[in-house]
Amino acid sequence: MPVATTTQPCVRLAPPFSKSVQPASLFSLAFSNPRSWLASFARTSILSVLSDAISVGHLTVTDSEGSHTYGHYRKGGNTVHIVVINDAFWLRLMLSGDLGFSEGYMLGDIEVEDLKSCMDLWLDNQTGMEETLSSSFARISSAASGLYNSFFGQTKTQARLNAIASYDQSNTLFKAFLSHEMMYSCALWDDAEGGVRGDLEMGPTPGDLEAAQRRKIHHVLRKARVKPGHRILEFGSGWGGLAIEAARTFGCEVDTLTLSIEQKTLAEERIRAAGLEDKIRVHLLDYREIPPEFQNAFDAFVSIEMLEHVGAKHYHTYFKLVDFALKSHDATAVVSASTFPESRYTGYQSEDFMRRYMWPNSCLPSATALITAAQAASHGRFTLEGVENHAAHYPRTLREWGRRLEKNLTQDMLVKEYPALRERANYDAFRKKWQYLFVYAGAGFAKGYITCHMLTFTRQNDCPELCD
Repeated sequence: MPVATTTQPCVRLAPPFSKSVQPASLFSLAFSNPRSWLASFARTSILSVLSDAISVGHLTVTDSEGSHTYGHYRKGGNTVHIVVINDAFWLRLMLSGDLGFSEGYMLGDIEVEDLKSCMDLWLDNQTGMEETLSSSFARISSAASGLYNSFFGQTKTQARLNAIASYDQSNTLFKAFLSHEMMYSCALWDDAEGGVRGDLEMGPTPGDLEAAQRRKIHHVLRKARVKPGHRILEFGSGWGGLAIEAARTFGCEVDTLTLSIEQKTLAEERIRAAGLEDKIRVHLLDYREIPPEFQNAFDAFVSIEMLEHVGAKHYHTYFKLVDFALKSHDATAVVSASTFPESRYTGYQSEDFMRRYMWPNSCLPSATALITAAQAASHGRFTLEGVENHAAHYPRTLREWGRRLEKNLTQDMLVKEYPALRERANYDAFRKKWQYLFVYAGAGFAKGYITCHMLTFTRQNDCPELCD
C-alpha cells in the first residue's frame, strides 16, 4: 500500500555570511562545534524561505529562539504549530527533505499538534516549495551532508532509525490494526458504513472495517468473473483473506504466492481453520518462478496492492507471466495498486519515508504504465475492461487502522519478537513510524497526490460481462 513523494522540501538559501561574521571566524566556529553550527546554518536557511513558500494556510514554528509565523491565518483554515525540541531537526530537514521531517517526528525532535494538518499544509504548498529550490541549496546540502557524516557517523539516533526500519514483518503487529480478514489494502466504503467520511461525520462503529474489506474482496472477485470450480492465481497472498473468501463463498480453487514466511505460516493456519486445505495452495515463491504447469491453467488472476513492489523495469515480465498463466479464452485479470497520477509518475523514484522505513525499493506505477505494459507483454491478447480509482476510500481505511493501532498495540506484544523494543525510546519511535504512515498516506490520497487504481483485463475476444 505504498505512498511516495518525488521531491525534496525546497529551500532557497540565505547568504551564509552575515556582515558581522567574517569567514575566518565562521570557519573557527564551525570546526569548534560543527554539530551546532550546521544545525544553526540549516535553521537560518530554512526559515529564510518559508515566507515565500507558505501561501496556503498558516504555520507557526517555535524553537529555543522564539516563534515564527508564516502564511495567512483564516478562521477555519489550516493552522499548523510545530515545536522544535532538538535543533538536529533543522539539519535533517535540510539534508533529507520529507524523509528528514519524518525522522524528526519519529525521534521526538519535534512536536506537532495536528499531524494531518501539517501534511495538508505541506501538500497545499508543494508548488511554492518547488519554486524555491535552487542549485546552490543542492550543492551546499550535499557538502553539509558529507561534513555531517564525517564528523558524526553512526549516531545513536541513526542506529535507532535503522533498527525500526526492519520491524515490519510481525504478524502480531498487523493483527493489532487490520480487520478480521487481515487485508492490508484499501477497503471499499458504502452507505451502510456512512461512506468514505462516515467515521468523521457519525463516528466509527464496530465491524465497519470488516464490512468494507469484505465488500472489497467480493468486488474484486466479481470483476474477475469467477464461478464455482474456477481456478484463480494470486500474486501476493497477504494472510490469505482473498483466497479464503474465493474458496469459501465463490467455490474456487486458489494458488497464491508470497515471499513472506511469516505470512505463509499464518495464512495456512487460517486456511486450515476454515477447512479449505483442499482448495487453497500457498506457495513461497517469487512470481518470476511460476512453474511450467501453470501455463494456460487459470480462469482468473488477481493481485491486490503487490505491484508497488515489482518495479518499472519488471512490469513487462509481470504481465507476460499473467498472460502465460491465464487460459486463452474466458479469462480475466484484476490488478490494483497505489499509483501516481500520470503527471507525477517516473520510473525512478528517490528515497523518501515510504521507501526508507516502510517498503524499501518500492515504486508506485501509474495506471497508464500498467496498461501499456499489459498490452505489450500480452501482444494484444488482453482487452482493458475497466479502470477504477479507489483513492477516495483510502483515507478512511488508514484512519481506521490508526485508531485500531492506538487501541490495541502495546509494547509487551512486540518485545518477544523484537527485544530491542524493550527500550522505551525504540518502541516510541516504532509506534510513531506507523502513526506517521497512516497520516502521511491519508493526506496523499485525500489531496490527489497519489491514486489507487484497479484495472480489469479480459481476453481479446471475450464477451462483455452483461452479454455473457
